Amino acid sequence: MSPRLKEIYETKVRPALTKRFGYTNPMQVPRLTKIVLNRGIGDSKDNPKSVEGAMEELTAITGQKPVLTKAKKSIAQFKIREGFIVGCRVTLRRARMYEFFDRLVNLSLPQIRDFQGVGDRSFDGRGNFNLGLREQLIFPEINYDDIAQIAGLTVTICTNAPNDEEAKALLEELGMPFAKPTAAKA
Repeated sequence: MSPRLKEIYETKVRPALTKRFGYTNPMQVPRLTKIVLNRGIGDSKDNPKSVEGAMEELTAITGQKPVLTKAKKSIAQFKIREGFIVGCRVTLRRARMYEFFDRLVNLSLPQIRDFQGVGDRSFDGRGNFNLGLREQLIFPEINYDDIAQIAGLTVTICTNAPNDEEAKALLEELGMPFAKPTAAKA
């Protein structure tokens, strides 16, 4: 069975983007390619249990086991040696990607206190969007009593759009709640 958001993309989003940008080939229409969740674990050298906790939380959020990221080189100021565990990440594709995006937009982002929408300045120029979340508690899969510490994570939404304008149009059509521009103060 296909994810709900993928069916919405096929039936509503793709025709709307084709009409808006005048694509002649269906393969020109931008689509999501992958979503990467990354979480840094700063105190992993002092507290080895923080690595386990971070991995369990990312597994609960995504339904997929994270990969540990290690330091590429030693940094004396941060007391990090080459090969130390500094974070974990998950790359979601296909059905899991669409299901996660659907849950992020419809369940998790509205949970943020005083949420006014996500900023549209986090595009990278190549059609990818980065979203920083300050706490993992916005995800319904996380139980407040089970976490050791509140930590943020970065969500990178990768598209095959050639530029930021088309990528933003794709994400808006898929339901990403971008912040409304405020009127200029006189």
